[in-house]
Amino acid sequence: MTPLITQTDCPELKLVNRGKVRDIYDLGEHLLIVTSDRISAFDVIMDEGIPQKGYVLTQISKFWFEQMSDLIPHHLIATEVNDFPAICHQYRDQLEGRSMLTKKANPLAIECIVRGYISGSGWKEYQQKGSVCGISLPAGLKQSDKLPQTLFTPSTKAELGEHDENISFEQAAEICGLELTQQVSDISIAIYERAHELADAKGIIIADTKFEFGTMGDQLIWIDEALTPDSSRFWPKDLYSPGSAQPSFDKQFLRDYLETLDWNKQAPPPKLPEEIVRKTGEKYLEALQLLTA
Repeated sequence: MTPLITQTDCPELKLVNRGKVRDIYDLGEHLLIVTSDRISAFDVIMDEGIPQKGYVLTQISKFWFEQMSDLIPHHLIATEVNDFPAICHQYRDQLEGRSMLTKKANPLAIECIVRGYISGSGWKEYQQKGSVCGISLPAGLKQSDKLPQTLFTPSTKAELGEHDENISFEQAAEICGLELTQQVSDISIAIYERAHELADAKGIIIADTKFEFGTMGDQLIWIDEALTPDSSRFWPKDLYSPGSAQPSFDKQFLRDYLETLDWNKQAPPPKLPEEIVRKTGEKYLEALQLLTA
């Protein structure tokens, strides 16, 4: 059982960013990415941490980076504190199991979202317009249906506390260039479809996911996290039933609870009951156990 850590304190390391979940330290040649137990919903960080969440996300990312290493290079160098620079060892109690030593890359200015099923904002748009992110779809689809084909639907990257905006492939190409956008579209779909097949065999449906990529010189590499319950919708295969929202292993459970409250989805967040915190943590841990056995 890892300790609950909602914020790291490593004064001898150079903190360069504290995001919704991750604390990032600049170690010179490399970055140290520490995944905290913070959880956000509707782009608001909750006051309560989720036990084991940082550990789960890091171990799932490690699993997927290793599974996909033949498809695309990734930024992960090490996850064991003993393999980190010596200056990090004094913070072992904060870093163990939840940290990645990574290569430095220049992040692309878009997020790469892949959808295999119709859910979330995609379902809302389909009901209104018959499309998902401007891509026309056949009539008659039900909520949570498998899509006729896997869709690449990029988005902008919003500042902390702001909302990402879905954009078209053409808009993404204006930002990143046509060749690079086509490359990340192809690799995003390839990773997703292989991950979907692997997870399906272990009882998990990956409905959609978000990837981030960066460049090192002329090389495209996969960065940030990899197919975690924070960046993806994970559904239990044995309970899958199109026509409504699905039970999940991800933070949709928390979102569903928050939707029952009289809350405007702005900071400050509501206080989370102990049972919601515990059950959310259990769902994350179950996803890791199913994937990695």
